[in-house]
Amino acid sequence: MAEKVTITVDALGGDDAPGVVLDGVAQALAADPDLSVILCGPAEVVEPFAASHERAEARATTEFIAMDEHPANAVRRKRDSSLVVGCRLVKEGAADGFFSAGSTGACLAAATLVMGRVKGVKRPALGQVLPAYGTPTLLLDVGANADCKAEYLVQFAQMGAVYAREIMGVAAPRVGLLNIGEEDTKGSAAAQEAHALLRAEVPEFAGNAEGRDILAGTFDVVVTDGFTGNVCLKAIEGTSSVLFRYMKDALMASAKGKLGALLVKGDLAELKGKLSPDTHGGAPLLGVKGACVVGHGSSSPLAIKNGVLAAARTVRSHVSEVIAAKVVEGGERA
Repeated sequence: MAEKVTITVDALGGDDAPGVVLDGVAQALAADPDLSVILCGPAEVVEPFAASHERAEARATTEFIAMDEHPANAVRRKRDSSLVVGCRLVKEGAADGFFSAGSTGACLAAATLVMGRVKGVKRPALGQVLPAYGTPTLLLDVGANADCKAEYLVQFAQMGAVYAREIMGVAAPRVGLLNIGEEDTKGSAAAQEAHALLRAEVPEFAGNAEGRDILAGTFDVVVTDGFTGNVCLKAIEGTSSVLFRYMKDALMASAKGKLGALLVKGDLAELKGKLSPDTHGGAPLLGVKGACVVGHGSSSPLAIKNGVLAAARTVRSHVSEVIAAKVVEGGERA
């Protein structure tokens, strides 16, 4: 029997909330008999759901943080919002982890300000598991820290290696630094400084990773600043979407193509599933106390389900505690 875990869920997080959130949470509960959830949101939304689902508890809230609000200001001002209350329950020990598909900035602010950083972590990092060829690749940071010092990238690498081992099942993660060439001397002065520091302090460091390496499966973890990482992530998502549209247009352009599409319909569905962000459900925020997974605003019920389950796996693997030990170890080695 798996370890019993309680995850708080922001019922108002996402473009199509609360409907898709409730559907996804119901699927997560059905998939994991040792999972419990605390749904945070308006009483009229969360209480009927909790009444009709075992292992679901309602926590009524009166405020909501919108996508266009200033994240830190909203978190400080709206203390009874579904997002802030969800994080506070983790801090208070009533829950083990938190999931939301709401405002990414507000999620980052609430997790950092309310749940708190792991001792020794200078900047929490937002990661995204990408469908690289063969085995997935964790790219971080993808938006939490636009500007990064070399020492931050070292901690990103340490935390990413922990996540790759504990959650992705990679026994010996290969960590790469996103750069414009594979040679040690490539890149800006900041990139070269980070390369030298990574080489000295991160045993898993395997060298520079070029943009084409992210989806090639060459590395298990790729670290960069949040500005570059976010641009890369959106470029990958956009490219994938356009390629599928071109493929559909090509197959639908002739009777022969339509017949071929019918013959490979199952294979195409499987491929789409591999490339879909819904498969992983969200991006882990590494470096905060407890588990925090941030979903995409357009999350489907499947994405919500997988995001909640990912938060539960992160708790059961004690990722936060392992990161704490790793950061201390890295500091001592430095």
